[in-house]
Amino acid sequence: MAQDGDVVIAAITSCTNTSNPGVMIAAGLVAKKAVERGLEAKPWVKMTLAPGSRVVSEYLNASGLQDSLDQLGFKLVGYSCTTCFGASGPIDADLEKSINDRDAVTCAVLSGNRNFEARIHPSVRAAFLMSPPLVVAFAIAGRVDIDMAKEPLGTGADGKPVYLKDIWPSQEELANVLSTAATPDQYRAVYGMDHAIANPFWEGVARITGDKYAWSADSTYIKEPPFLEPNFTESCLREFKGARALAVLGNSITTDHISPIGNIKASTPAGLYLQGLGVKPVDFNNYGSRRMNHEIMVRGTFANVRLRNMMTPGIEGGVTTHQPDGAQTTIYEAAMQYAKEKVPLFVIAGEEYGTGSARDWAAKGTRLLGVRVIVAGSFERIHRSNLVGMGVLPCQLPAGVTPATLKLGGRETFDLIGLDSNAKPRQSVTLVIHRPDSKVDRVTLTLRLDTPAEITYVRHGGIMPYMLDELVA
Repeated sequence: MAQDGDVVIAAITSCTNTSNPGVMIAAGLVAKKAVERGLEAKPWVKMTLAPGSRVVSEYLNASGLQDSLDQLGFKLVGYSCTTCFGASGPIDADLEKSINDRDAVTCAVLSGNRNFEARIHPSVRAAFLMSPPLVVAFAIAGRVDIDMAKEPLGTGADGKPVYLKDIWPSQEELANVLSTAATPDQYRAVYGMDHAIANPFWEGVARITGDKYAWSADSTYIKEPPFLEPNFTESCLREFKGARALAVLGNSITTDHISPIGNIKASTPAGLYLQGLGVKPVDFNNYGSRRMNHEIMVRGTFANVRLRNMMTPGIEGGVTTHQPDGAQTTIYEAAMQYAKEKVPLFVIAGEEYGTGSARDWAAKGTRLLGVRVIVAGSFERIHRSNLVGMGVLPCQLPAGVTPATLKLGGRETFDLIGLDSNAKPRQSVTLVIHRPDSKVDRVTLTLRLDTPAEITYVRHGGIMPYMLDELVA
């Protein structure tokens, strides 16, 4: 039965941490000493080892440390992105059901670079970044609420408690293994190999040649994107009247809240779309693998299971209310309905909008949903630039003004006035809020087009239409 604080995923992963032989050898030594003491990882912990390079396997095998990692449960799953990519894979089905039924705050421990909400696994609420040897230690402990300076990791074969200090390698032990296990010859051998020969499966992949890529309407992985179609190249340097809020959000909305990553659930718009095309849930893969299909990605935008929309208080996930009928639905379905009704869409948020990984689909998906204006307390630098590149207007609220102080519930309509094709960088524009009780409020916003070049990009509908217009000219 899942408990708060249980470690359910322990992953030694990432291209950066695993490129350091010191920490990888240390992880192997912790595993070796743990196994020698008779320690085991907790049975509810899913363990994976996914180095960024084959060289890691070379020196772990040369030192004999891979055997200890295998015995503990950290078996090689491949040389690729895993947790950072939202590709941790499934956990035990009964365990996941227990987590969800109890609403338990279970944890992942990983040596990766990303631990944003729901990225590691949609049912695992907390994720902690740490060194590879600590990942091994927490897999043995099985919980994060442990004081490793005072509490034992477990009980050894001799019946005595074993502490972290008992299995932590000394500098001398680490240096001895490094001096013999990790050599320049291993790097030369791995990076000099013919990878087509090393992995013969590549030869079985069908290849199509030609001067132009032949788009396939049947592909569920790669589709021709619509970003250069006329309705996507329309300038938003104009006034908007009668707009609706697609979502009203709080502070620190990350690109992981906005852009799809990780598993595709069968019940989501993306999952239903794939099933409608005959793809079984077992073959869904994940959003990252299908990021060249805009139909998948738009259905995953603002669909993070931890997203909290003030328009649907008390509910997590990519849901909103369509107005004026107040019907609760997914953000994707509401956006498509508003598109049919030709209603302009805004997203309104607090401080630090777009923090986290600089992911282009956070801006692309926003534009595909039909959102033309983001009103926020402040913007993360790169995401603001990406919004501009997609022809979406970032507008900044005055200091101290938030969606909460504006008392927005989602039933309002909005006008954005004082804007035209002759816009200037960082000029003032006015947000007019029409409330359900007929009261009207006005808020002065700062247009966060910060340079003349950004004005030009938005005037053309985005950076891609601008570049093509320049080439044609």
